[in-house]
Amino acid sequence: METVTTVAALRQRITAARKAGKRIGLVPTMGFLHDGHLTLVRESVAACDVTVVSIFVNPTQFGENEDLSSYPRDTERDLTLCESAGADLIFMPPVSEVYPEGFQTYVEPGPLAEPLCGTFRPGHFRGVATVVAKLFNMVQPDRAYFGRKDFQQTVVVRRMVRDLDMPVDVVAIDTVREQDGVAMSSRNAYLGEEERARARCIFQGLFAAQWAFDNGERQSGRLVDLAREPMSAMDSLQYLEIVDAETLQSVNGTIDRPVAICVAGYIGKTRLIDNVVLAPSEADLVQSAA
Repeated sequence: METVTTVAALRQRITAARKAGKRIGLVPTMGFLHDGHLTLVRESVAACDVTVVSIFVNPTQFGENEDLSSYPRDTERDLTLCESAGADLIFMPPVSEVYPEGFQTYVEPGPLAEPLCGTFRPGHFRGVATVVAKLFNMVQPDRAYFGRKDFQQTVVVRRMVRDLDMPVDVVAIDTVREQDGVAMSSRNAYLGEEERARARCIFQGLFAAQWAFDNGERQSGRLVDLAREPMSAMDSLQYLEIVDAETLQSVNGTIDRPVAICVAGYIGKTRLIDNVVLAPSEADLVQSAA
């Protein structure tokens, strides 16, 4: 495994791999890796000849008074974990390499960036789309791997790739969870012992809705109510919403297409997000179309 910090060095390695006919996979991360990230790395290693992991805490996706300066970092551990998962190349640039002096061109993701997290983190997905577009240009991967925990992010990135004709296959991997159901997240490191125990309520609410859906409940309001009850253990709830899995528009009434039930809120001072996808069966879809 090799680590590079400049675009020039990265492109030199990528060009050599391309000339050798190798397939390139990219796993974009902000570091402080956990098994969710490593699952993405292992998926890339299994499908691609060269796996590039970027480790970059992207300042443009943090808003005012957010946790950029305190975002958890552990570079040595990250490198060890990447090597154990089979990564070939680590791209770990300084901010000045990604956003050189005078930088002024951004990707505006449009309406998909407005609901859910976009409501509470204005400009966040502008920063996400911009840095992902830059990484795609730098690495020129065949495949890029993202976790479904960041559901809205994945939808935004897929739309950007489609709209801008980027030759990248965006692969979304299911959320990796702790044994008690809590979604793995770098921000879990902020939680105290009591807060970590309460964080289970998020998955408990989502699981209650998913169980009801799997057993025939199709009314969005009822599913949201079932999810909300356990989540009363959160200190504050920013949103709990069922949205169309492609457009992210709210779904009210009968669910007749794939949707996601998405949640964001605070345990203590830590903001956590999670979701589950609810997909009607073929029989449901046929019946609703009849």
